[in-house]
Amino acid sequence: MEATEEFEAERPRLLRIAARVLADRTEAEDVVQQAWLRLHTTGTEVEDLPAWLTTVTTRLCLDRLRARTPVPQEDLTGAAAPDPAEEVALADTVGVALQVVLQRLSPRERVAFVLHDSFAVDFPTIAAVLDTTPAAARKLASRARGRIGRPDPAERDAGDHGPEGHPADRAVVDAFMAAARGGDLGRLLALLAPDAEVGADDAAVLLGTPARIRGREDVAAFFDGSATAALPVLVGDRPAAAWWSRGRPMVLFDFTLAGGLVQRITFRADPDVLAGVVRRDGHAGTA
Repeated sequence: MEATEEFEAERPRLLRIAARVLADRTEAEDVVQQAWLRLHTTGTEVEDLPAWLTTVTTRLCLDRLRARTPVPQEDLTGAAAPDPAEEVALADTVGVALQVVLQRLSPRERVAFVLHDSFAVDFPTIAAVLDTTPAAARKLASRARGRIGRPDPAERDAGDHGPEGHPADRAVVDAFMAAARGGDLGRLLALLAPDAEVGADDAAVLLGTPARIRGREDVAAFFDGSATAALPVLVGDRPAAAWWSRGRPMVLFDFTLAGGLVQRITFRADPDVLAGVVRRDGHAGTA
């Protein structure tokens, strides 16, 4: 009974690990259940149950990643949308941006990156999971960060925020705009934070944008099937979108992201702001 209680106490953490590694909530639940079965069939005494469960769960995830048949990735814009409720649940657990960028990593890179950067697991433990050395585990995590454009957590904590997360941010912004144009309500809901909102500056309101919309459902409903004339742009070094007309930006869609989800979209039409908008194909907004 004691082992059962300990396992149930660890289950939420194990589910978060599996969901992040696999980017699939159903598979994550299956893997955690497998770990539970292994615990009850092991013939040896487990001294450190949390560490043992972390190792078993992660190795089961690694087996699943290796068994997957590679298929062309459509990221967040292809195929029919899954059930919106499941999409929202997965987005809250994993983060939509993380779902996108993890597809670029090998199984071993993916495990090393998620365990270290998301769950602060030390490299000796990761090395044991991957059957390698701590130095090699550190290198796998470092290579993963390089492939997705994310700095080392120690550098972030030291205050060097630089271009952190921009590839992931760009993936979220572009996926949101694609879902808006395509009328994919389920994907819009998955990409929005529960307390998402829309705002606007005075110039944008004069052009007809709403001054304020609050809540995931209302924001998703507003964008569902809209923004067909918006193009991908940069504002400084941040990804965004802009309504384009006659060769120049008319309204900027300025995104605020948090945890891989859209927290706020601010419509901006102030001329000084629009002067700094650059299309991501390299053409300045006023050209």
